[in-house]
Amino acid sequence: MVLSTSHDGWTAGTPLQALTDPGRDALLAVAMDGRPLPVEHGFPVRMVVPGLYGYVSATKWVTDLEVTRFDRAEGYWTPRGWSAEGPIKTGSRIDVPRQGDGVRAGRVAVAGVAWAQHVGVERVEVRVDQGAWQAARHGDGGGTDTWRQWVYEWDATPGDHEPAGAGHRRDRRRADRRRGAARPGRRHRLAHRRG
Repeated sequence: MVLSTSHDGWTAGTPLQALTDPGRDALLAVAMDGRPLPVEHGFPVRMVVPGLYGYVSATKWVTDLEVTRFDRAEGYWTPRGWSAEGPIKTGSRIDVPRQGDGVRAGRVAVAGVAWAQHVGVERVEVRVDQGAWQAARHGDGGGTDTWRQWVYEWDATPGDHEPAGAGHRRDRRRADRRRGAARPGRRHRLAHRRG
């Protein structure tokens, strides 16, 4: 790994394999938009490694880089129980409607983002309560590290797929990587307004 140290003493351990992967485009940034890197973004130099969580790949204000091994050194978060290598897991989220928001009967846009760092998103599916998984539309373009916006047009009908004794619906969504298995869906609770 490469142990990077920040001006304030914070450290991150980045897998050497990620830094030398030619498709990952890891870099040490010294400028942004043709100008020196602003202080808030890590001046004088910041590490950027796509496909890894920032706690192992995005050291700001870099003052030192040391090639070492995971069994000889640790980044700041590793002894606090975080993964030493920090790969970003395939995931998705619902941004609208927000959790707990009321929705009226009729057409409701359920939308969010999905990601599968370094392999890309092939499809996003949504299901309401125990209904069937339904394909959502998602944006095209970008690369394998691009987050994809998605939307599912839901016909919300009072009483449809409603848990007994509750006025709430549970939406779930999942994203499939371009290679590999689907990520299990997560629940998102929406309050349902009748009428």
